[in-house]
Amino acid sequence: MNINLRFFASVREAVGTSGEAVTLPEGVTTVGAVRDFLIARGGAWAEALGRERALRMAFNHVMCEPETALREGGEVAFFPPVTGG
Repeated sequence: MNINLRFFASVREAVGTSGEAVTLPEGVTTVGAVRDFLIARGGAWAEALGRERALRMAFNHVMCEPETALREGGEVAFFPPVTGG
């Protein structure tokens, strides 16, 4: 499945990009699984997106829970609970 990723505020600064297009491996079918997939990259990814970090997530511009199912071509966004302008 192909999706677009977006990163905002401190998450963007930590991972060094505001977004990317990815092809997900088999079995990555929820927003939470995308987070785990990115954490598995290690380094800055694991630090910025680690499960101990409070993060907000959105799918297709709608706030969501980790259990939210993905759809082909969708957009998953990660950002801290409070972001500035």
